Amino acid sequence: MEERRRQPRKDLMSYSQVYDLNDGRLIGYLGDINLLGAMVIADHPMDEGQHLTISIELPELPGLHDSAMIISVRVAWCHQDLSPDYYNLGMEFNGASEKQKSIVQAVIENYEFRRQTPNYPKHPNELDEA
Repeated sequence: MEERRRQPRKDLMSYSQVYDLNDGRLIGYLGDINLLGAMVIADHPMDEGQHLTISIELPELPGLHDSAMIISVRVAWCHQDLSPDYYNLGMEFNGASEKQKSIVQAVIENYEFRRQTPNYPKHPNELDEA
């Protein structure tokens, strides 16, 4: 499948709750995010093309006192997760403000899951091989 994403998503170490503000129900949990949109892990599928106003509960961020970010989104896609009990929802932000962009950037900088291998010292057995 061709990758159409214009900006790479950042996997997060903080699974923030995401609510539909139209009916107040929990949609699911934030899986990844970038400045253009987010992926939400949900219990139920949603219709592609659906427009929503959502609230993303924010983790603790330095210098930020907001506890949630409210933003308008379009459900761009919906796929069943590897675990058949869940769905992955691609949500495209509709015109994020500068403040919302700075919040997203702060979430990425503070909670991005980094897949870097730690720089552990060599095991004593490996030193003999050198």
